[in-house]
Amino acid sequence: MLAMAHAMLESTTGRPDPVCDGWDCAVVVGLGNPGPDYAGHRHTVGAMAVADIAAAEHVVLKRGPARLARVVCSATRLAGARVVLATLTTYMNESGQAVAPLLDYYKAEPASLIVLHDELDLPFGTVRIKQGGGDNGHNGLRSITRSVSSPEYVRVRIGIGRPVGRQSPADFVLRDFNAAERTDLPAILDDAARAVTMIVTRGVVAAQNELHRP
Repeated sequence: MLAMAHAMLESTTGRPDPVCDGWDCAVVVGLGNPGPDYAGHRHTVGAMAVADIAAAEHVVLKRGPARLARVVCSATRLAGARVVLATLTTYMNESGQAVAPLLDYYKAEPASLIVLHDELDLPFGTVRIKQGGGDNGHNGLRSITRSVSSPEYVRVRIGIGRPVGRQSPADFVLRDFNAAERTDLPAILDDAARAVTMIVTRGVVAAQNELHRP
């Protein structure tokens, strides 16, 4: 599954598919650092999840015009809802420099933005939905909030847990998932995809009520 998802990140030149031109779309962005050296890192799990959604929908994420040079994306429908799926070619702490032009291109407000990202403060494998709030020390969220001038976007938080022992969180997020975690990862990415589908079809509150049930 992960190999297929990573394959969907292969970019091609051309304009993003105009499914959402002039329409109300959700812009779904997966965070991570670009390139093969970072592809398996915990910090890149948001990008993995969006790539997984694209693979399941048989959508290829493509390079667009010059103003979207830091994005690979495609507009499509997810369970009938209009969405833009995107990952970024910027490093994590510059995420906002890619997301702000993407929102502008699709004439989308921050409230229509859904960001998938790794979350240290959730146990590994836990997926939670949040709208607005602070960045909790996450550099990608901090950059996006600054660049779009609002924290009021939706976050799909994918738990990676915290390091044990003396390993620093900064080092932990920039390491690959371990073998046991990789076994569970496909199901976790499926949960993140399900969260996105519920958000765009039923709304944030209904999605939270469903996903957060004990």
